[in-house]
Amino acid sequence: METLKEISAIIAGYVSKDGFQATPIERVTLVRSSTVTMPMPNVYRPQLCLVAQGQKEVTLGDRVFRYAPGRYGVVTYDLPAVGHVVQATPDKPYLCLNLDFDPVMLGDLASRVPPPPGAPSPPIGKTVSDAGAGLLDAALRLLRLLDDPAALPVLGPLAEQEILYHLLAGPDGARMRHITSGQGRVAQVGRAIAWIGKNFRERFSIERLATEVGMSPSSLHEHFRAVTAMTPLQFQKQLRLQDARSLMLVQDIDVATAALSVGYESSSQFSREYRRHFGEPPARDIARLRASPDLAVVA
Repeated sequence: METLKEISAIIAGYVSKDGFQATPIERVTLVRSSTVTMPMPNVYRPQLCLVAQGQKEVTLGDRVFRYAPGRYGVVTYDLPAVGHVVQATPDKPYLCLNLDFDPVMLGDLASRVPPPPGAPSPPIGKTVSDAGAGLLDAALRLLRLLDDPAALPVLGPLAEQEILYHLLAGPDGARMRHITSGQGRVAQVGRAIAWIGKNFRERFSIERLATEVGMSPSSLHEHFRAVTAMTPLQFQKQLRLQDARSLMLVQDIDVATAALSVGYESSSQFSREYRRHFGEPPARDIARLRASPDLAVVA
């Protein structure tokens, strides 16, 4: 598809090295990787990810999502997941566009765009779909503005609104509306996700979390798993392990200190759970990441 080729060409021309590249377009980040990468955990924010070239996989709980050229992913909540590039070469690198959602713009559009017909979509907070021509055209118009800084302040918001329109009017429309809705079980799960994100270093019970968001423990467990593909305590564990990995990698602190910092009372338990999640003991994993930074691009 010519539109996808032009999107790839613009991204490749703008991003000169592997990794994430901020742009003058607010909320837009471009990503490049010239090699396949290691599975890297990350907290994915509410955003659109459109893959223009190459392929990647993202695992959320027990679900695996595959991205290929012309496919896009939508994330509607802050979700801990594991992503990695599975197809890329120096001659044909992995290229993608990330657009963080503006909740104000999205809420305004959601009030004016009729919901798509058909049955409501499942509440899972992440999905991958094939991009239609309208969405690709809107993404291309947005990226072309990188070469037109005078027009960017005027036309940029219009192109962004057009992208959001196609998402709201398409198969992910009902899911997109979850971002702006303050009512219902899915909204309560969203508040539970936010609460855990602020308090994951502290011990808490399902009963306490359920009280915080106004749900029964059984209802919270059921709906939380439907949205995140994991239980609240599994969600907390992933946040703790990801935070500890970041502390060791960036701040160069030891394993015991990292474990204590994120809420573990036992270093041995932390090391066991870390190895199960990342595939290596903490010290070996951090050494591997430092030795191969090009393989640690977050997909």
